[in-house]
Amino acid sequence: MSDTHKVRFEPVGIEIEAAEDETVLDAAFRQGVTLMHGCKEGQCSACKSFLLDGDIQMRRYSTFALADYESDEGYVLLCRSHAYSDVEIELVNYDEDMIRSGLPVLDVTARVAALDDLTHDISLLRLTLPEQSGFRFHPGQYVDIGVPGTDEHRSFSMANTSASEGQLEFIIKRYPGGRFSGLLEDGLTVGDRLDLKGPFGTFTLRAGSDRRLVFVGGGAGMAPILALLRQMVDSGTGREAVYYYGARTERDLFHLEELAAIADRLPGFRFVPCLSESWPEGWPGAAGDGETGLVTTALAAREQDLADCDVYLCGPPPMIDAALPLLESLGAPEEQVFFDKFTITAAAED
Repeated sequence: MSDTHKVRFEPVGIEIEAAEDETVLDAAFRQGVTLMHGCKEGQCSACKSFLLDGDIQMRRYSTFALADYESDEGYVLLCRSHAYSDVEIELVNYDEDMIRSGLPVLDVTARVAALDDLTHDISLLRLTLPEQSGFRFHPGQYVDIGVPGTDEHRSFSMANTSASEGQLEFIIKRYPGGRFSGLLEDGLTVGDRLDLKGPFGTFTLRAGSDRRLVFVGGGAGMAPILALLRQMVDSGTGREAVYYYGARTERDLFHLEELAAIADRLPGFRFVPCLSESWPEGWPGAAGDGETGLVTTALAAREQDLADCDVYLCGPPPMIDAALPLLESLGAPEEQVFFDKFTITAAAED
């Protein structure tokens, strides 16, 4: 059994215990403390923090996430860091309300309840949780789902708003040869067991804000944004919101009826589908408020000033990387931009 040390986070004054054989981030998750994070694999820099005092050693990580000069100055990645003494850490990116409203990360075995096609390459997966599992999540969060027969996992966001009904809903794109997504076509059946770990993620609505909401996403990236929209319907929010959704062709669009129903329930909401490769004559047709071209192009054309907006992005790295400088040019403050960035592994293999 490994030794345990105290880890204190400043400037929020929260203290946890971390064993030497677990990362500081995992120790925080275990104790219901939700720190900023992304890939959890040392690739994205979302959990970058500054070591004020103590002995920390880091496992292998990408220098794109933490440059050598930053490491020399004392910066660390919490998802790679192991504490070997009592330590004090200054959080660089944090949301104190989120930290204190965190939920403990649990390991749960669920069963496949339903598996349906939403489009030619996107599936809807529903899982049933065991009774009294104690599993809870905030809308917009995700879980790691184990790839059956391997030690690997893939991360997927829940599209529903809570686990109160004992089910989790996922929107998953199928990739040829995907370790997990390939099983959605031939491999998984109703009743099969899947191991889950979670919840993770900080892609959640900030309750203290009443700013206009701008959502940007594409493909299976609809899942966490749909969860947030469903949460807005449930709460009866009056916040103005627009959702720019990127797809290649009209056949890649789905959930249009529900999005129209959301617009009926939320008078301040607009859905803007953006088709980048081809579109039917008379587009946007029945979809109403549509665009052609890349979703970022539509965003730039329609939004002139995002200074008083909360912006939520969900998609693969190229989309996020293209959107972030655009948002800066449109005046969106960094602290009002939240994104769920698919990892390289997920984008390439699953």
